[in-house]
Amino acid sequence: MSTRSSENKIILIQRKTRLEELVVRYNTIQQAQFYIERLGADFSDYISEDFHYRKAVESAVMELGALGRVQLLERQHVPNFIFGDQDTVVVLGQDGLVANTLKYLHEQPLIGVNPDPQRWDGVLLPFTVKDLRHLVPEVFRGQRQVREVTLAKAQLNDGQSLYGVNDLFVGRKTHVSARYQVELNGVTEQQSSSGIIISTGMGSTGWLKSVLAGAMGIARSAAQLQMDGGAAGGARAADVAEAAGIEQRLPWDHPNLYFTVREPFPSRTTSAGLVFGQISSRAPLKITSQMPEDGVIFSDGVESDFLEFNSGVEATITLGEKRGRLVV
Repeated sequence: MSTRSSENKIILIQRKTRLEELVVRYNTIQQAQFYIERLGADFSDYISEDFHYRKAVESAVMELGALGRVQLLERQHVPNFIFGDQDTVVVLGQDGLVANTLKYLHEQPLIGVNPDPQRWDGVLLPFTVKDLRHLVPEVFRGQRQVREVTLAKAQLNDGQSLYGVNDLFVGRKTHVSARYQVELNGVTEQQSSSGIIISTGMGSTGWLKSVLAGAMGIARSAAQLQMDGGAAGGARAADVAEAAGIEQRLPWDHPNLYFTVREPFPSRTTSAGLVFGQISSRAPLKITSQMPEDGVIFSDGVESDFLEFNSGVEATITLGEKRGRLVV
């Protein structure tokens, strides 16, 4: 006889630990240990991390099993999994796993759980496994606060699409320069660069902040080396950083996206004027690929889950029509 308190369905997302990934690569724990210790690293840390994570998974399954029907889902199966409208999703973190799960949901509530608070900080992991017994019933009853998250969306002219919780990357698989045409607010430009990063409010303190911090640092150093023209350059970089909220965290439901072009190269046929800007629902960013091969669009740092973006394909970057919902 079932002892669960409801028939609500709970999807528990788990990931492979570093130890499990090493075993996949080296076949056995012993061979993995030999490789790691030969390099002078501490293999016991891999064992400890794996032990605590497995223990957290077991405890989570037990806690959730008393509250509803539980389905355990591996991270690699999330992109192809069909989530039910009434499902509740529990992610046994880190932060990256929360973001990479959120973009595949259709507004189902997501609970981020920190499996090892002594090891991970986790901005998106406010709960522990012990919190689940009280937290999940409140989510079922709609009594928990939920924060909405604005998503970025890349829509291709061949019908494919991809969402990003933190950011989207448009460029080449390798470090070879990407060639494309970019258009925003009626302004069109041919570019050659290391790629374009599109960031959401949630991603404003990640990749976007690092790119703008680098640009500002370069401008300031250039100003010191070339005093006659440096002051203006430094001011422009600071203005860009302030406009993008580099000194403060943007709200997760911020109504706009921001794009930055990495290492734009001006030449006879390419320009570097349209390298930073704001994307809104009324002003999407359009990018047309001019890359014969290896053009890609991926989101949230997951290079293995990508859209091909080769010559002739057009991507329209805008805000997603759906929003993520994080339980807080």
